[in-house]
Amino acid sequence: MPQQHANNWKWWVCGLLLLASAINYMDRQTLANASVRITNEFELSEEQYGTLELGFGWAFAVGALIFGFTSDYVSVRWLYPTVLLLWSLMGIATGKADSYEWLLICRTGLGFFEAGHWPCALKTTQRLLSRQERTLGNSVLQSGTSIGAIITPLVMRAMLTDAAGSWRLPFQIVGAVGLAWIGVWFWICTRDAWAASELTASNDSTMEAPGESRSLGEIVFSRRFLVLLIVVVGINACWHLFRVWLPKFLQQGRGYTEEASLYFNSAYYVATDVGCIAAGAATFWLARRGLTVHSARVTVFLVCGAMTALSTIAILLPASPIMLVILLLVAMGSLGLFPCYYSFSQELTVRHQGKVTGLLGTCAWATSSPLHKYFGRLVDQTGSYDLGMIVVSWLPLLVGLVLLVAWGHAPDERAAVVAPAEAT
Repeated sequence: MPQQHANNWKWWVCGLLLLASAINYMDRQTLANASVRITNEFELSEEQYGTLELGFGWAFAVGALIFGFTSDYVSVRWLYPTVLLLWSLMGIATGKADSYEWLLICRTGLGFFEAGHWPCALKTTQRLLSRQERTLGNSVLQSGTSIGAIITPLVMRAMLTDAAGSWRLPFQIVGAVGLAWIGVWFWICTRDAWAASELTASNDSTMEAPGESRSLGEIVFSRRFLVLLIVVVGINACWHLFRVWLPKFLQQGRGYTEEASLYFNSAYYVATDVGCIAAGAATFWLARRGLTVHSARVTVFLVCGAMTALSTIAILLPASPIMLVILLLVAMGSLGLFPCYYSFSQELTVRHQGKVTGLLGTCAWATSSPLHKYFGRLVDQTGSYDLGMIVVSWLPLLVGLVLLVAWGHAPDERAAVVAPAEAT
């Protein structure tokens, strides 16, 4: 493959990864955007609706481990479209569901197969891109999630009507888009082009960090792994609670129309994308202004945690433009936490990075997913979304304080101390 053609080809593939991320989140968010209609049609309690998200989350936790290991042994060229095919079929089947039990099966299957997206996508960028290009490639990949979350409410707004069951069509349309993606994948990722990409992987493999000899067990039982486990559970709980319940809070908790809720949901995810980019830029700016990289990351993490805690003010307010503006600030903080978390996780290991990431992700989903069931039960008992949302919105700031206190001596700070002694 000529060099120029190879360079263009790999970025076309990255564009496909962006689309896959968008489809992934569209399939995931369609339920949340139709939640009021679905709970009314099937006469569900809030706890039953929360159980749908519990099934999704636990299945995602299991799938993250299974597909993480599988992607090391099965060609991603085949594994990736297979998991996308299966989660798309789960989405289409959801649109055909005629009972709560069928909804639960579809939602659980969707979570399990969607978990295959991330290991497949990250292995693809590792395979195709040089080390210098991977950050940009992963940024393209990650941006698809916000794009999907922005588009979904607009698609729902265009397709939903007053007719009973009109929520079913969007599930089928989004699923069909996933099937079309598979055709484009095989058209671009031909066998010859994929084989040629092995040259990049073999010539630019990830190198072991000098002196790194700790086993996976030593890493998992280290203090910093425990700190990151606390951090990822806290930030995931906050992110997913608002992702799942915000439309219901707006419509049933504050009296907004379905149309207004859908439009605001799009604006919410625009704000999350802005917050994610701003967090990375702020960390870079603070480090350039004299803070150590570690201190810059902790500072940005705490600021983002404080922004999510602002939801206390928003939720205590009645429906108003001020409430919505504050919720947009909460959105910015809630996703801005994640680039900082990823950076801290990369300090643990190079050799076992994939395994560590998978373990942390599995623990996060397994522990935060039951939150939806119990949150729904709280809403059933109190008739209000307010208390539960306020409590969860403080978790990022609290785990940020744990990070500040318990992480220990940062490598860049230690280097600054040791260097003068060596100079003497």
